[in-house]
Order: sequence, then structure tokens, then C-alpha cells
Amino acid sequence: MTTIWPLPQIDIRSISTVQETRPTALLTGSRSWNALNGQLKLPLVIQAEPHQAELNYFKTLAKELPPQVQVVYSVGGGLAADAAKYIGWANKLPVVIIPTALSVDGFFTSIAAVRENGTVNYVDTGAAEQVIIDWDIISNAPANLRGTGICELLSIVTGLLDWRYAAERNKTTQDTRFQPWAAGLAAGIAQQAFKIATGVGQGKVESLHNLLDLMCAEVALTNQIGHNRPQEGSEQYFAYAIESKTNSGYGIPYADLVGPGILIAAALHGQDISPIRETIRSAGIRLDQIKSDDVMDILKAMPNYVQRHNLPYSIFNEFDPSPERIMDLMAKTGLDSAR
Repeated sequence: MTTIWPLPQIDIRSISTVQETRPTALLTGSRSWNALNGQLKLPLVIQAEPHQAELNYFKTLAKELPPQVQVVYSVGGGLAADAAKYIGWANKLPVVIIPTALSVDGFFTSIAAVRENGTVNYVDTGAAEQVIIDWDIISNAPANLRGTGICELLSIVTGLLDWRYAAERNKTTQDTRFQPWAAGLAAGIAQQAFKIATGVGQGKVESLHNLLDLMCAEVALTNQIGHNRPQEGSEQYFAYAIESKTNSGYGIPYADLVGPGILIAAALHGQDISPIRETIRSAGIRLDQIKSDDVMDILKAMPNYVQRHNLPYSIFNEFDPSPERIMDLMAKTGLDSAR
């Protein structure tokens, strides 16, 4: 059976208008919850602050959910949203997501990203019942989080390069075969992301609304074709691999891992990275949060990493991790000057 998942219902309104009566489980973080300034009133049964995305941890949270809970709320970023979607799916309960920043596209997807055996895997949870967007909350989020979900769109640039690279080497499956129509639509989404990046970084609501629209278009496209190849390639694999070095549960935001990954993947594919770098920075994504020594260590391990975890074929499968090649890559991307 093939399932083409829908987007969640998306309501753009003040969170002060939410009138929830169902007994609620809340997944959030203290900073995210405090950012709401008491505007959201929920009939809470239980509140938890997830600190990691390990599958077994999500399973424990789901198993310990009090039986009287009738709805699961997420307030915050991608980790809280993934935890809520998983818990809701495991307990057959509806999920409501309230982002405090447009930091990931996971608010709108039908999957939860979980960590297992040192990499990222996906669980088909179905989409949230509802996503509530309050522009006052999002536009006032920290600049390094507010619209950094744009990296999900900029990763289309390298995702498409890897997808075509795999297809040219007969390394795609029937289900993930290269489809020019899908690639063309994805490229158009990425093109628009370049145009709105500065406005997103400045917190302009019009630009953030455009970002919302583009993320939904990207998610709808990948839902339609049933996989993430147009948007997920070696840039994301790099982020998966280096995440464990950064204690990302409470540490570096995911966009600050994917941003350097995009530069690395683009350089490997022989692209001019100057406009990509400028766009990433203008959107508020930081490129200096990872230690250069950690970047080099991960690059050495990438060919083995993608093979060990059986990740979809990308340019990392044929990457030569020699010291000379790594130093050249570090210089081209400017990551040799990171902290």
C-alpha cells in the first residue's frame, strides 16, 4: 500500500485565542514555553521537556503517557514537534504543534526524525492534526532560530545534485528514481528561498510567511513522491554525523549543522559556494558554531559513515578523505577558520 500524506491543518492566529478543553500532554522547553508569556492556557495532565531524539527515549515517553490524556501539544522547535508526533502516533492521539520559530520543516511533515545507532531514521507518524502559527511569537524569536528552516529549502540545491549523481550511477531504486518534473519543482522552491533569505533574517513577517509557504510546498512535494531525495543528501548526512559531537539536544541548533553541510556538499559538487554562503548567513544561520577539528574528523569518517548506515547514495560514497583533499575542502568552504 502507498500512502500520500497530507499537510496538517495550519491556522494563522494568536495563541491567546486557543481554547483547548481536552486533557493535554505538553512537550516543550523552558525557553519556548516562557516565550509565550502565559498567553496559552491548556488543561495540562503532564508536561515534559524532551532533551534528546533517541528512539528508545521517545518510546519511553510514549509508554508513560497518562491514560487520561486526549491530545498532545508541542510548543517550541523540531525536537518537541518530533516527540509530540511520535507520542501521539504511538498512543493514537491527535497532535497540535505551536512553533516558536520556523526552524525546521518537521512541523509540517508526516514523519518523526529519531536517532538510532548513531544516525537519523524516520518513523511514519502521520501529520499533526493542527499547526498554529502566531507571527508575534515567531517574529520575536532569536535571529539565529527565527527562520532558519530556510536551510531545509537551501539543502534542495545539494539534495538535487546528489539525487542526479546517484541516478547517473544507477544507484537509485525504482521508488527513488530521478524524476525531472519533481526536480524542476524543487529547484523552483530553492530559487525562491534565495530571494527571501535577507527578509527572513531580518524577521519580516512577509518573508517569514513566504518561508512558511515554501516549506509547505517542499513537504507536499516530498509527500507526493514518497521520499526526501530532492531535499536531503550529503549536506544532511554531514549534519547527522557531526550531531553527536555537538550535544545537539541542548547545544547547537540543527540549522547550524546543516548550513556548513550545504557548503561542503556544494563544494564537493564543484559549485560556486559564495552566493550560497551569503544566503545562508543572511537568513540568520550561523556557520561558525562547529569546531574545525570536528569538521575534519567527520569528513574523514564520511565514506564509511554513509555506507555503514546504508544512506541513499551521494557524493560522499565516492569521497576521498585524504588529508590533502580535506584541507582543500576546508579552505574552499571557509570552515577552516571556524572556532
